[in-house]
Amino acid sequence: GLKLEQLLTELVDYYGWDILDAAMRINCFHTKPTIESSLKYLRKTEWAREKLENFYLSRFKRMPKASEEQFKLPPRQRTYPSGIEPRDPMPLTVESILSSQAKAASSHKARASSGGRYNRRS
Repeated sequence: GLKLEQLLTELVDYYGWDILDAAMRINCFHTKPTIESSLKYLRKTEWAREKLENFYLSRFKRMPKASEEQFKLPPRQRTYPSGIEPRDPMPLTVESILSSQAKAASSHKARASSGGRYNRRS
């Protein structure tokens, strides 16, 4: 399988630290990031490692969204149907990430203030 160091190196080489910091919101990508220091943190912190692996699969390799059943598994244990090939990485900028995050926060706030996702009709 793909080693964590190779995965991180591919992401840093393609996107850079600023985009990883904006997209992931993980401190090891924010303050004087290096491959070595980030690997040390990611190896010790399962949630951060899985978040990075999800980003790698969904944004960098652009693999199909995991089914509800597959999503419960850690990213490295998920399987894809035969014939599914990775696509070109998703183009990202810090601005596009911040815009997406703002839209998501706004949608979440709207759902929360309207009583949730599944409103009952009277």
